[in-house]
Amino acid sequence: MSQKKFKGFSSLAVHGGHIKDPMYAHLTPIYASSTYVYDEAEQGMRRFSGKEEGYIYARWGNPTMNEAELKIVAMETYGLEKDGKALEAKAILHASGMAAISSLFISTLKRGDKVLTHFSLYSGTQDYLKSLLEPLEVEAIIVDLRNLNLAEKCLKEDPAIKMIYLETPANPTLQCVDLEALSKLAKQYGKLTACDNTFATPYLQQPFKFGIDFVMHSTTKFLNGHGTAIGGVLIGTDLEFMKTRATKTHRLLGGNSNAFDAFLLINGMRTLEVRMLRHCENATKVAAFLSNHPSIAKVNYNGLADHPDYAVSQRQMKHPGAMMSFELKGGFDAGVKFMNALQMCTRTVSLGTCDTLLSHPASMSHSSVPRESRLEYGITDGLIRLSVGIENIEDILEDFEQALKYK
Repeated sequence: MSQKKFKGFSSLAVHGGHIKDPMYAHLTPIYASSTYVYDEAEQGMRRFSGKEEGYIYARWGNPTMNEAELKIVAMETYGLEKDGKALEAKAILHASGMAAISSLFISTLKRGDKVLTHFSLYSGTQDYLKSLLEPLEVEAIIVDLRNLNLAEKCLKEDPAIKMIYLETPANPTLQCVDLEALSKLAKQYGKLTACDNTFATPYLQQPFKFGIDFVMHSTTKFLNGHGTAIGGVLIGTDLEFMKTRATKTHRLLGGNSNAFDAFLLINGMRTLEVRMLRHCENATKVAAFLSNHPSIAKVNYNGLADHPDYAVSQRQMKHPGAMMSFELKGGFDAGVKFMNALQMCTRTVSLGTCDTLLSHPASMSHSSVPRESRLEYGITDGLIRLSVGIENIEDILEDFEQALKYK
């Protein structure tokens, strides 16, 4: 079913990517088969040679996983065109967001290449660059990419840079970089661009609209929306590359998804727009509440006019989203006490589920990072990361109000 038939995002989210099941199941079933059979030996030969489309082995794909991929592509390319035609892309579903990042880096970079990236990144990505790519002699150059003059200076002075890797809004400071400006710079110097779109989702932001080459998600988060399955996806607009080098890398690394997790992901994505509308509505009210609370020193939410990246987020996002972080005046001890005082909202390191989730990076996700490094990246002792859920706003605010009376 073509995405051109849909006038609204929710229609696309519900129906996009669906292929009629041969047994007439309403929803694509969980194809719990590790391998697939052939009517004749010659058919197997045609499939292995690529002359005939079809399934071979579940590590290489199956119908449930394929529908999830098609639905994500439909959402990331919705309404976008290239040369007067609907923009085409290919997605590869992975076992996790980190598996998708692995396929991206391994398929595009070689020894001696460098990655130019922003200094506020998901800790797992940052650790990957340091612990896995650096020993392979792939260096990460980490700067403030909100400074476009600095970004161009790096590109001009270091021809070994192969890719600009972006994450916007960034985790956990919610910093935003200018996708369009950085994409133009990359093209000017012949570099690739990639963007982690997990925080924004394709409903709020479409990096391909701004010329980005690759988009990835931790589908575990907002796309699934219910915290029921780990997953990741890599999407690219260079179809030949995605079908060859990227696919080969994915298959050899072995970070494939599975039919059950893909099924849960599909069902989660069907409600993406309606969930995001409530997430965003609640987040706006939560940000206003926290901004006016005497125990809060600072709120990092790009929907607030005093956020340094407010203008950028307004240009490239439909809404600032459901993610934010805030600093408690009492530092580390206040962060721990606040977290312990929560009664309804959930203490955990994930994000993007229906319930409101909070984490204290200094004592949780970034506890192993030296304090000096944390502070350099804006991760202070009293910083709380918040993923605003879809509960009734009155209950969220009431829980925050009582928890902020910690002693």
